[in-house]
Amino acid sequence: MARVVVVDYGMGNRRSVVKALEHVGADVSLTGELAAIAVADGLVVPGVGAFGAAMSSLRAAGLDEAIVDAAGRNVPVLGICLGMQLLFERSYELGVNDGMGLIGGEVTRLSSGTLRIPHIGWNEVSFERRLRLTAGLPGHGTAFYHVHSFAVRPRDRADVVATTEYGERFATIVASGNVLGTQFHPEKSSTHGLQLLRNFVSLCDGAAHATVAARARA
Repeated sequence: MARVVVVDYGMGNRRSVVKALEHVGADVSLTGELAAIAVADGLVVPGVGAFGAAMSSLRAAGLDEAIVDAAGRNVPVLGICLGMQLLFERSYELGVNDGMGLIGGEVTRLSSGTLRIPHIGWNEVSFERRLRLTAGLPGHGTAFYHVHSFAVRPRDRADVVATTEYGERFATIVASGNVLGTQFHPEKSSTHGLQLLRNFVSLCDGAAHATVAARARA
């Protein structure tokens, strides 16, 4: 079974993510230990709060470099909510803050029009393309739970997997190779959210098996 690490950098609803992953059968641990992250078959970067404070916490522990290194080794990385935003190059929340740069693009305030910020609630998601992360999810009527004030703006439209609308239409699932992200909280999104997490664990299993096979051939 693949080893999935929920990266603990002191921010976000980490325990609920761990419990959801356990529910779908993952061998999961919550840790900020670099040694554990270095041997993980998959990483989940959760997050609730401010972008700049989150990046400061990651950098102080060397976790940003560990996540980037894992992504470079084709380890599946899933960012959730703020965790997804941290995967991008920069954010304009409370000034200009650099992110991890694993996906090209920026994070700016959600243009909600007359709707209240933060955006809190269930929104139907529209898929622009399919990948293994979204396998088994209905093509229509799939709603997920969102809590956020900022939205990602991918530079490459091909990185957008799904969108939703709250004042504007914005990317709510992104993917660039093995680097994945959801603006919504799958751990709070009932059956559909658990299916997405189950798919992520399956991706981690596949990556782990591929790594073992490559080492055997070497």
